[in-house]
Amino acid sequence: MESTGRIRRQLDPRARPIVFGDQVDGALRDEFPHYLRIDRAHLVMLVEQGILPAQSARRLLGAMAELEADDYAALRGRAAPRGLYLLYENHLIERLGDRDGGAVHLARSRNDINATVLRLRLRPVVDGLAREVLRLAAALLRGAERHAEMVMPIYTHHQAALPVTWGHYLSGVAAALLRDAEGIEAAAAELERCPLGAGAAGGTTVPIDTERTAALLGFRRGVLHSLDAVASRDLVLRLLSAAAVLGVTLSRLATDLQLWSTAEFGLIAFPDELVGSSSMMPQKRNAFLLEHVQGRAGAPLGAFSAAAMSMHATPFSNSVAVGTEGVRPLWNALQQVTEAALLARLCVAGAQPRPDAMRRRAVEGFTPATELANRLVLGSDLSFRQAHHRVGELVAAAAEGGEPMAASAERCFAELGALFDAAWLDPARVAASAAYGGGPAPSSLRRVLAELRAAWGAAASRVRERSRRWRRGDAALDAAVAAVLAGTHPAGSAASTQSTASTASTASTASTASTASPMQERVHGA
Repeated sequence: MESTGRIRRQLDPRARPIVFGDQVDGALRDEFPHYLRIDRAHLVMLVEQGILPAQSARRLLGAMAELEADDYAALRGRAAPRGLYLLYENHLIERLGDRDGGAVHLARSRNDINATVLRLRLRPVVDGLAREVLRLAAALLRGAERHAEMVMPIYTHHQAALPVTWGHYLSGVAAALLRDAEGIEAAAAELERCPLGAGAAGGTTVPIDTERTAALLGFRRGVLHSLDAVASRDLVLRLLSAAAVLGVTLSRLATDLQLWSTAEFGLIAFPDELVGSSSMMPQKRNAFLLEHVQGRAGAPLGAFSAAAMSMHATPFSNSVAVGTEGVRPLWNALQQVTEAALLARLCVAGAQPRPDAMRRRAVEGFTPATELANRLVLGSDLSFRQAHHRVGELVAAAAEGGEPMAASAERCFAELGALFDAAWLDPARVAASAAYGGGPAPSSLRRVLAELRAAWGAAASRVRERSRRWRRGDAALDAAVAAVLAGTHPAGSAASTQSTASTASTASTASTASTASPMQERVHGA
């Protein structure tokens, strides 16, 4: 491919390392196994359709197996002046000759191949992120169940506000996190459609079966629209957007945990294995892992901006700015936010709540004040705003060292002819009574946890089923390749004598609309 007929000279050597890299070793690790999977699926389909002679396919499959068995030694350390794929195709031509070595690219382009490689590469990345988010959610839910009645103050503006429980706080974060998991799942929906067969943008007149190749690669569906398949990378933007929202949740959780672990708050503590010290100050116990959570959680937002700007105002067709530069920020960002979720899980699971400190701050912060105002309204003729003002006066007097809150509150209620119960000043009793509006009362929290556990279970089942389908695709591809090598593959459904574009187009339409083969049914779980 150094000379394509139209282009007779190599790319400027100063540009090569920028756009293709000097060595292919990194790409061999990240991309090349996917090229081989795609080529094997495409070859199987071409043989089954009667488009490519089985003997040519067997020679190609044998050369691919040799490359794999040798750990791609024939390609390692070589420059890729026109990219990894063409380096690989050149190797096949050198190994098998022009006719067989150059046969596999029929009815394809690097455009649809690259779009398919992107999805295959994303599978373990998205799966790893989804699983790590669910592990964190599980840790939060376990903590919420364990500490359902451990009273603590919830803060607004960093000031003690209302009595809740540690379990109530953890379950609230879990609820937000499970929505983030849903967002990632929705963003990843396009992973289920295979772009292979779209060609450069206009499809092909060759009667290929794109549903067959999609099934062999573990996808749910084949290509829908050839231009959209190669022009669009909104999958990247949607994943980064969902990951950015997740990052916000993680950063807010990390901020609370770090603040509450300081001596000034002292509500939670971390064991030695989750903190660090100072090179200078021997007394320090820094919850520095939470700072890594905060920093890494922001990576998807920056990556989204970079990717969106690369794609912005580009023509709606295959574009290097979209398919290469726009995708470039994705990998590091998803790795960073996955690691942030893992670190957050370690901190949530390892956090040691201090119930005495939590209760003391709930009392000293006058967190039952709102409940006292509510009781004044219910037991007298005061409006809430009037009761709010009266209780505010009582709190101010108590905070300034005047009459204790219980005594002044009892006298206030007596003056208004309302009954008074000292339990209304107990943060634990108030939290236990807050059964409405999704409050921390045991009955409310049980309902919340039941719903969240069900949502977690459904999400985990979908993640497991998706992974199983991908593995079934791998098994189906292995079986189909073995059948071609053994000469036991199904007879071609498209006659090799078809020569006109009209006939080929008709055959392609019929192939796509035909009933799924038994192999497709197994892969799709029909």
